[in-house]
Amino acid sequence: MHVTLLLGSTSDMDTADKIAAALQEYGVPSDVVVASAHKVPEKVADIIKELNADPTPRVIITVVGMSNGLGGVAAASSVHPVLNCPPFKSLEEYMVDLHSSLRMPSDVPLLTVLNPKNAALAAVKIFALSDEGLREKVRERITKVKAEY
Repeated sequence: MHVTLLLGSTSDMDTADKIAAALQEYGVPSDVVVASAHKVPEKVADIIKELNADPTPRVIITVVGMSNGLGGVAAASSVHPVLNCPPFKSLEEYMVDLHSSLRMPSDVPLLTVLNPKNAALAAVKIFALSDEGLREKVRERITKVKAEY
């Protein structure tokens, strides 16, 4: 299992670091790839083709703000689940970035999660469907959270 964090820009690295740290808590490896769907669409297409050819169970998490072409392009062409976690620093960014991430055309199954830790946990739960050890770690986390309330 592996998570590829696909960033539209290096300026999105702070959000990617938060996701990677949360994944690490569960022992799920990740890597970061930077490629803008607007500036280098051919590179993005090559990346998705390469990921599709890899038999490793994988989740792709796109981290991109502004006009989210990257998430849609990845989701439309990937055989792997694609989550999107748009970074934002202000309410204005949040409103614009959120809408560009949610409004996808048919046959573009991009799932949007706003909290970086929750994006990582969503990927972990996808992997836990076929990994009992990981499923047990998720159960333990749920039990711990419930005990705090």
